[in-house]
Amino acid sequence: MPHLPDKIFSTPLAQVPDFTFNEDVVRVFPDMIKRSVPGYPTIVENIGVIAAQFAQPNTALYDLGCSLGATTQALRRHVQQPGCVVHAVDNSSAMVQRCREHLSAQDAMYQELLPVEVIEADITQLQLAPCSVVAMNFTLQFVAPEQRLELLKSIHQSLLPQGALILSEKLRFDNANQQELLNDLHLAFKRANGYSELEIAQKRRAIEKVMLPDSLAEHQARLQQAGFSQTILWFQCINFASLIALP
Repeated sequence: MPHLPDKIFSTPLAQVPDFTFNEDVVRVFPDMIKRSVPGYPTIVENIGVIAAQFAQPNTALYDLGCSLGATTQALRRHVQQPGCVVHAVDNSSAMVQRCREHLSAQDAMYQELLPVEVIEADITQLQLAPCSVVAMNFTLQFVAPEQRLELLKSIHQSLLPQGALILSEKLRFDNANQQELLNDLHLAFKRANGYSELEIAQKRRAIEKVMLPDSLAEHQARLQQAGFSQTILWFQCINFASLIALP
C-alpha cells in the first residue's frame, strides 16, 4: 500500500464524519502528519535520542498510540541498551497492520535493532510490564478526558526508577489572545503546506469532537497528580509541545 498525498477533505462533504484512524487515513497518514503538526520530524527523532538516556538494560519500552510506528523506529535506532524490547500499541487495526509492514522494512535496512512487538489494544485497558521508557506521541489528546489521569497513574506505576515518560501533545491556551494567535499560526502552517481553506475547515469539523487538547498547566497538574515528580518541557513549536515526565 503506497503512501498517498492527503486529499481526504479536499472535496466538499455533505456531512463531515468524525475523524477515525481508518484505512483511508492510514494511506495518507505520513503526508497528513507532516503537513499538520509543526516540528513533527524533530519530535520523533529526538524521542529516540531522549529515550536512549533513560532506557535501562533488559526492560520494556512502550510506544502507546504507535500509529505507523515512526516513534518505535526512532526508539529502535537510538536505544543501545541490551535486552530491551519495544512494545508498539495502537487500537486501530489498519494502523497496526501497516505498522508491522513498516517495521519489517526497517529490519531489512538496519542490523541489530531492538526486537519489537506490535499490539492491537486499547491503551487504557493495557497491563504494562515494568518499563524504563514510555512514549505517547500525540495520543493522550484522543483518550477520553475522564480516562487520562488513570492512564497516567498506570504508566507511573509501571515506570522503573530513573525511567521517563515522553509525552507529546497539541496545546490549548487559557489566555484568549494567545489561543487566537497560536491557532492562527497553526492555520498558516497548514496553508503553507498546501492545505486549502475547505480542507482545513472540514478537517476541523471532523476532529473537534475527537481530539480534545489540554493546556500545558493541565498536563503538568495531571502528571503531578499521577505521581510524577518532575515535568520538563523540552520542545514547543507553535501549539504543539513535548514533555519529559520523571517518576
